Amino acid sequence: MTLRSTLGFLAALVAVFAADQAVKHLFLSGWRWESRCISLHLVFNRGVAFSMFAFLGPWLKWIQLLLLGGVLAFVLRGGYLRRYALPLGMLLGAGLSNIADRFMHGGVVDYVDWHCGFDFAVFNFADVTIDFAVLWILILNFKKK
Repeated sequence: MTLRSTLGFLAALVAVFAADQAVKHLFLSGWRWESRCISLHLVFNRGVAFSMFAFLGPWLKWIQLLLLGGVLAFVLRGGYLRRYALPLGMLLGAGLSNIADRFMHGGVVDYVDWHCGFDFAVFNFADVTIDFAVLWILILNFKKK
């Protein structure tokens, strides 16, 4: 682990967390937008993807926090930070932002509602960032070292 990778990891984590919380603040303050295919409006997701595990109630945030801590410990102990610093920072920043929502609002603040041709789950910037970070990690993993 180098200073550069550590700083990159922390910068990505803080930037994604701050950006996601800033966008969510807009929707918490009442902003919304509608179109034929996409509606941007406030929704609280009390579960995880597609509202699964909502039955866990307040325990879900603690379970997710424990899982995210486990991912961080795995990354640090395994020496993965050097190779995957930016996507891991993005992944953990987005995860922490969604968990912070659970502590502050009782559920994750979602707002992008796709309904053109089919109804899709309502999601947010952190969700997209998590998907992008996982894809980036996979690409780096299969790329020659």
